[in-house]
Amino acid sequence: MSDVSPQNVMKLRQQTGAGMMDAKRALIEANGDTTKATEILRTKGLADAKRRTGRAANQGTIGHYLHHQVGRPVIGTLVELRCETDFVAKTPEFQEVARHLAMHVAAARPRWVTVEDVPPEVVEREKKLLAAQAQEQGKPDNGIAKIVEDGFDAFIRDNVLYEQVFVNSGHFQGTVAAMVDALGAKMGEAVSVGTIARVAVGEG
Repeated sequence: MSDVSPQNVMKLRQQTGAGMMDAKRALIEANGDTTKATEILRTKGLADAKRRTGRAANQGTIGHYLHHQVGRPVIGTLVELRCETDFVAKTPEFQEVARHLAMHVAAARPRWVTVEDVPPEVVEREKKLLAAQAQEQGKPDNGIAKIVEDGFDAFIRDNVLYEQVFVNSGHFQGTVAAMVDALGAKMGEAVSVGTIARVAVGEG
């Protein structure tokens, strides 16, 4: 495919935050397949970030959100969004993503940022619980391992920020990790989420 439609280029840009020419080149390489083009852009962003690992991502901002709704608990969230330079940290787009992430944390209630952050004792406890539930339900022994694997994958998607689907699909369609990668690729810097915090009145 030598050319792609402007509509598809625009759609890919909205989904990934990539520049116009990067989006067009990815679509051409993917023969017009938007899903494959998204993966190409994400891989490129990750590769670019790896080439910049010598520089510390010690700049950034704190996204914050305070949710008030009648009949619901008051919820407050903080999200540390990291980058390499103060210049990028102060851009409106970077600040906006931090704000969106804080709103996501309020709604999706992640407990950890990455899979690596999940404590080993939590992993062991959840897998034992899933195995016990499968046995209680009379599942065959040779199928329990797959049930535990699938159940634990679902647990990770529910509780790990990077693995969650971003709640505001009008802003970005995909996981939080993909959104952070796309922002880093667009800004030309390594971008990551540091600490997150969520407090709700009365939830303990």
